[in-house]
Amino acid sequence: MLTKKVVELLETDHILQEYKVNGWVRAFRSNRFIALNDGSCLDSLQCVVDFENTDEVTLKSISTGAAISVEGTLKESEGAGQRVELEVTSIEILGIADPEDVKKTILQPKKHSMEKLREQAHLRVRTNTFGAVMRVRSKLAFAVHQYFNENGFNYVNTPIITGSDAEGAGEMFKVTNFDLKNIPTNEAGEIDYSKDFFGKETNLTVSGQLEAETFALGLGKVYTFGPTFRAENSNTSRHLAEFWMIEPEVAFCDLEGNIDLAEDFIQYVLEYITRHCASDLEFLENRLVQDEKSKPEKDRSPMPLREKIDFVLKNNFKRVSYTEAIEILKNCKPNKKKKFNYIIEEWGADLQSEHERYLVEKHFGCPVVLYDYPANIKAFYMRLNDDGKTVRAMDVLFPGIGEIVGGSQREERYDVLLSKMKEIGVDEKELWWYLETRKLGTCKHSGFGLGFERLVLFATGMSNIRDVIPYPRTPQNAEF
Repeated sequence: MLTKKVVELLETDHILQEYKVNGWVRAFRSNRFIALNDGSCLDSLQCVVDFENTDEVTLKSISTGAAISVEGTLKESEGAGQRVELEVTSIEILGIADPEDVKKTILQPKKHSMEKLREQAHLRVRTNTFGAVMRVRSKLAFAVHQYFNENGFNYVNTPIITGSDAEGAGEMFKVTNFDLKNIPTNEAGEIDYSKDFFGKETNLTVSGQLEAETFALGLGKVYTFGPTFRAENSNTSRHLAEFWMIEPEVAFCDLEGNIDLAEDFIQYVLEYITRHCASDLEFLENRLVQDEKSKPEKDRSPMPLREKIDFVLKNNFKRVSYTEAIEILKNCKPNKKKKFNYIIEEWGADLQSEHERYLVEKHFGCPVVLYDYPANIKAFYMRLNDDGKTVRAMDVLFPGIGEIVGGSQREERYDVLLSKMKEIGVDEKELWWYLETRKLGTCKHSGFGLGFERLVLFATGMSNIRDVIPYPRTPQNAEF
């Protein structure tokens, strides 16, 4: 007998055949109708039980949350609500779920708050919302690898433990093998890292970019896709302490080529999920519509979920210099009437999400790429322009979310890079290897970083980044 997934049976035209299917009971009504879901899709398979010829012990064990295996004949459904159903000939109880225990959990079939779902993150993937989100996340991750593979990139696994701070911000988690009750010190009373496991001070990585650059300068086109960590004490709906980053780096590529790559990449992965996650996206859109009815209009999404995705797919990204964007923002109504939380007064301001969204949603009506930012608000590795005050940086801005991609043409000139590192206090001895690449066959090269959870947030319409990663790590929370 063929064992099939629920999604296969719901889509097949081969009826009046016998199948076996495993899954979890979503509902059991009238001692006859089982809604069986196995996570392969949003919908459940209706399994019709001949209760008069099924023993009482088995019937009592078919409760919400239980894992079961059923065999039967797939038939056209006689009732409304489903195309096919499985006429059950045998049932095996694989794992019981006591109804009294289920009542204490989010498996109980009723609406639960998002906070309650986070408290039971080990169970939330068995709800419709999180099943849909995690299927979309999975498909997006596959599309990321497929895009880069199809376009000649090499996948590089950069270190998770590192001695360098790629962002120069210092918000890093320390890694140590010291007995924290007996930390060795030197004569100056400072921690003696020479006695630690790696013989030096080390941290969890904030980015694989610097290492990826060195590989691009040998393999030409590379990308990383791995976990990164920020010890930023931000307890917001947009920040995580542990998240995944996609970081391509390309040799012989300038800023314009980098923007082209970002636009093509984003449109590819979003188009992929529109083809492979249609029912999940429809469900998430309907969920979002219902959820936003209780919000003030100004806090609602600018457009329905699938329309928002189409907005990115069907519009060319508008390329605008930072200087031009500042002039637009300075003279716009929300700024003049002080409706922005952060008023734009002069060139050099670090743009906030509200400014970015205004440019995308109100002024241009399409995704926007801002470029040539002030050097003093960007990282040391970005290429300095001839004006001496801006760098070849770019950010991609999306509706509803603001910045989703940040990248730049990298500073390939040894003297300029060294000067910038000294200026902001980046340890040149720690990054000797990074500097050396600028003396041994240096060339222009570019890349960008895209926080994967930000992409999943956009693609699913979820409002909190903690709800698009299996187990969120945030300040004061490392549960599960």
